Amino acid sequence: MDLKRINDHVSVSGQIRPEDVAALKAAGFVAIVNNRPDGESPDQPAGAEIEAAAKEAGMAYHSIPLGREGVSPEMVEQTKAVLEGSAGPVFCYCRSGTRSTTLWALSQAGQRDASEIIAQAADAGYDMSHLAGHLSRR
Repeated sequence: MDLKRINDHVSVSGQIRPEDVAALKAAGFVAIVNNRPDGESPDQPAGAEIEAAAKEAGMAYHSIPLGREGVSPEMVEQTKAVLEGSAGPVFCYCRSGTRSTTLWALSQAGQRDASEIIAQAADAGYDMSHLAGHLSRR
């Protein structure tokens, strides 16, 4: 698991496995957000497996899959609600971390300056500069 810290409240990574959940809990995360639709890859564990491991570890689990249909306003609002409603650090994952970072960035629009959002994503290794117009308008 290649965890990338965006800020004190959110980190992202590529696909995780159920056995990674204990390490996330030990690292202080209180919630997991799955941004990957089931069935994208034959070696991908089902979201239900990650959810079961999260519940067993006493962590919240949220499924906000971002697939080929693209980002919707509902996904952005769901992400914002999870981040605002979590009493501790949140861990988000997808295939590479890019979709998770995209949803985080869009959920922060209007709350943080666009340049700050883009810089935090870049520090974690994700280029969100293409979202600058969206981040400034919200």
